[in-house]
Amino acid sequence: MKKGSVSAGIVTYNNASEIVPCLNSLIECTKDMDVDIYVFDNCSQDETVPVIRQYFPRVHVIESRENLGFGRGHNEILKKISSEFHMVVNPDIQFTPKAVQKLTAFLVHYPQVGIVTPKIKNVDGSEQLLPKRDPKFSYVVLSKFRPLQFFREEYTRAGESFNKPTRILSSTGCFFMIRTSVFRRAGGFDERFFMYFEDADLSRRVRKNSSIVFYPNAYVYHAWKRDNTRSLRGIKIFLISMVKYFWKWKRV
Repeated sequence: MKKGSVSAGIVTYNNASEIVPCLNSLIECTKDMDVDIYVFDNCSQDETVPVIRQYFPRVHVIESRENLGFGRGHNEILKKISSEFHMVVNPDIQFTPKAVQKLTAFLVHYPQVGIVTPKIKNVDGSEQLLPKRDPKFSYVVLSKFRPLQFFREEYTRAGESFNKPTRILSSTGCFFMIRTSVFRRAGGFDERFFMYFEDADLSRRVRKNSSIVFYPNAYVYHAWKRDNTRSLRGIKIFLISMVKYFWKWKRV
């Protein structure tokens, strides 16, 4: 393992339109770095894999014959990497200049930190208010009702000003950088979560030995779409993962 080395892992499923700007921005952002990029494709039915192979030959592509889910896909990538630091990246993330360098430098300077997550912005430049606490029933269910949206504000710590690096309890799974040794010591993602809550679960296990920090001096864009969580299948997966999470940690 080369000191200071970085890798990136992306799990795709029918992401042909998102993966091009994601990889373009990642490669541009890290043009002065030696970053190994892996894509685990969950049996996409669109042109995701052909597009990557044609336009991004340096990217390592792992093709699955079935959709194994988010966590297991990243765990398969974890088996391949030999970097000191690793980025978990959603295919709809777009990188900004120096974002990866800033996150890497932060982890180098603070060895007690296991995960660092930057500011996540919508493509219009507004900040996404993402969870920074452990999930609770009131946060993930009751907050859906308009009169109870204060639970969402508590969940995301929306009323606080994050103008310097701050310890948080939970990191969003759309993008973070983690020490590879910490990722492996935690056992990777819990593969019982097909999708949703695997990031909160990993955060709890990582916190047993190291800290998680929100780093506002770096940011990326997240071209997030709500379409999946509105589908019946997406709702079903969300509810199943929620029950698994609360049962595992016995906290509702």
